[in-house]
Amino acid sequence: MTDRTETPGGEDYLAALAGIVADVGDLAIELARVQIRELRALAAAGRLAEAQTAQRNARVQVHDMALRSIAAEVGGVMRVTDRTVQRRIGEARTLIEGFPATVEAWEQGRIVRGHAFLIVETGMALPAEMWAEFEAVAITRCEQDTPNRVRGELEILAHRMHPRSFAERHEEAAAGRCVRLVPGRDGMSDLIANLPTVIAEGIHDRLTQQARAIIDTRDERAVARAGNADVAVIATDTRSTDQVRADVFADLVLSGTPALDDTRDTTAGPLGAIRARVQILVPAATLTGDDDGPCDLAGRSPIDPATARTLAGGTGMWERLFHDPTTGITIATDSYRVPSGMRRFLQARDQHCRFPGCRTAAIRCEIDHTHDHALGGRTELSNLAHLCQRHHSMKQFTAWTVRQLTGGVLEWTSPLGRTYREDAPTPAVAFSPAAPPPPPAPTAPAGPAPF
Repeated sequence: MTDRTETPGGEDYLAALAGIVADVGDLAIELARVQIRELRALAAAGRLAEAQTAQRNARVQVHDMALRSIAAEVGGVMRVTDRTVQRRIGEARTLIEGFPATVEAWEQGRIVRGHAFLIVETGMALPAEMWAEFEAVAITRCEQDTPNRVRGELEILAHRMHPRSFAERHEEAAAGRCVRLVPGRDGMSDLIANLPTVIAEGIHDRLTQQARAIIDTRDERAVARAGNADVAVIATDTRSTDQVRADVFADLVLSGTPALDDTRDTTAGPLGAIRARVQILVPAATLTGDDDGPCDLAGRSPIDPATARTLAGGTGMWERLFHDPTTGITIATDSYRVPSGMRRFLQARDQHCRFPGCRTAAIRCEIDHTHDHALGGRTELSNLAHLCQRHHSMKQFTAWTVRQLTGGVLEWTSPLGRTYREDAPTPAVAFSPAAPPPPPAPTAPAGPAPF
């Protein structure tokens, strides 16, 4: 006998499905209201930072410090970085204050979150005074289809409504060109360049041509001449076009000379002399080949051990670093400047910025005196820590305070009195005493000599 609850089209089946759909619909509306409530709270945080400095006719830098401080306070509760909170505050203010009809339609369930952020994304291309007119049309269209289906129409709508020519807007957009690094998994990352379309297409086309030339000459390169005889060599280059294109791109960027470089004769000029710099923590066992675990690209993500060994073997700055008070390691100095030995030790200890949640690599940070040197703080390991420029400025110009505890532990206190303990990162290498050797087995007493 068939269970009616499992039979498509059966009454019990349809009733169960109707209940699930109703629950999902109710939850979607409830979730939307919670998300909108969070956005309104973040927007209020942004307005508070603005009000804190508006009456004093403060400079932009002072307002930014107030916003950073508030973002860090909120980020401590949300368990995200202050940079992320500050970005979300800006997004929240744009949506809540600039597109109120969109927020209302989202809250009523007429559109979903994807629609709301799509309207903002496409509408931002228009002057602020045209946002209300744009969202009125956009909401009506979004009510009829999914976000991915209406994206093209909304982009065209924004282009047609814009009072400025496309050429003018392109020139302005080109001023915001940039390169971003997005850490990925398994020792890989995405390098994203935002460039004018024609330049981006040209770069991709040139890389494609070079990749195809390499692939097309594989058969020719597979034969090597030894004396007077041709010796066939097995072709080991089995890379795909995408892989070759990526490898050529890396070669050109890392070792090529910029077109605008002042070469002065035939040698590379100041730009061409610049080489990439990264900070990597390599466990000793990995360096010697006894272990194939990942190595830490400080402030970013793990990298493969083979790459770490290659970089370690090719650098002229490789040094062994020991921390042993009995051997005379520099732990303090009377000067303000941090000696190179202490600097290397601090880079190995801190690995990244020591503000809660920040992962900016130590080589891109500033060494800060926890207790200001001008107020009597000494230049010693127990009073030094790496801070990125953003959080170094916050320590100087906002109500955030910090003190350093034993072992390089930092204790941050927010303007509301909340404390955040920032322990020193786990060392890349740890040593433990060897287990004592087992006691020798007891020797049996000698018996009588055999006859």
